[in-house]
Amino acid sequence: MTAREPSLTGKPPLSVDVLPVTGAWRPGDPVGRRQFHTFAVDRPFALEGGGLLHEVTVAYETWGELNADGSNAILICHALTMDAHAAGRGREGQGWWDEVIGSGRAIDTDRYFVVCANVLGGCQGTTGPASLDPATGRPYGSTFPIVSIRDIVRTQAALADHLGVPQWFSVVGGSMGGMQAIEWAVMYPERVRSAVVLASTAAATAQQIAHSAAQRMAITLDPNWRGGDYYDAAPGEGPHRGLALAREMAQITYRTERVFQERFARETRDPLDTFSLWQRFEVESYLDYQGAKLVRRFDANTYLVVSKAMDLHDIGRNRGGTTRALARVQVPVLVMSITSDRLYHPEQQEELRDGLLAAGGTCRFVVIDSADGHDAFLLAADHVGPAIDTFLDDVEKHNV
Repeated sequence: MTAREPSLTGKPPLSVDVLPVTGAWRPGDPVGRRQFHTFAVDRPFALEGGGLLHEVTVAYETWGELNADGSNAILICHALTMDAHAAGRGREGQGWWDEVIGSGRAIDTDRYFVVCANVLGGCQGTTGPASLDPATGRPYGSTFPIVSIRDIVRTQAALADHLGVPQWFSVVGGSMGGMQAIEWAVMYPERVRSAVVLASTAAATAQQIAHSAAQRMAITLDPNWRGGDYYDAAPGEGPHRGLALAREMAQITYRTERVFQERFARETRDPLDTFSLWQRFEVESYLDYQGAKLVRRFDANTYLVVSKAMDLHDIGRNRGGTTRALARVQVPVLVMSITSDRLYHPEQQEELRDGLLAAGGTCRFVVIDSADGHDAFLLAADHVGPAIDTFLDDVEKHNV
């Protein structure tokens, strides 16, 4: 066994470089645009599932200026493997929604004060499994508790208090971010003026849970996961194979057969003059690239914790069901669906729209015609952006 990667009977390594034990941000690493807010210092933060956290830190980024009455703030909620760096370019690279957020863009930072926070359980500055437990001075690792989307939203509410935002002009998110956006509208109807839910759902389905469960199993079956306590391992000896495999499994669900076929077809990376188990087609090389790329910027335990939070997402839980939960929503909601989404099928957004309307709410429904699958909420900015821009204008003018 080498520091680079154990032999897998001839399978090419994920990377020619030694992969890190974790891609988590650690104190002492470059801060970039991150800002930090710590709360739950005097008393613990009680989690929905019964766990407790002390000294919770939220890492966040902001763009634009908050107006005098705090009424122009927009919260951007990120998806599973994203973070607070939603816009701009710098040490962290290009923001994951840079084509949508910025000066003169759909979410116009000349008009709005835009905030994006790394979620609870995350690994880019917010308290998560790779963070130091204040009780021990060591990474939480296997002791980090299970969190829910509602717990994540409550940390964002604490951040809003800190920033002086009494009510978000809008809460916007796609995929897991959409789960947070609809939870905001249900949990804090008086603290949001509108919500935008892209390619998401009122409750995770059995198939979505199945995908997540298989991905988590890929991580935990990696012997280098070490029961979740791997942070002291040498470089190259972390659970990178399991995390990369989880990412590869997820990546297949994010895109469509048409995209894979048009981009890769049956092209090969390795010659097929003779046959062996590990000769790769180009699509396999692409998946390995995506896996290694995530390993460098993410954490295996965070993948476990946050994907579990997605599985637990159900706005009707302990509220008398989805119908009664949606009756709490008092603000206009933009629901966006992607025609080719194989992970969050369009029927789920239609059900959310119908539920909001049946409860007497206001809902605008927009369908994005894209072949890019679930990832279109990130990739189809030329369609997503104008729909959000129009909706926010109408909210401001009370036209919706």
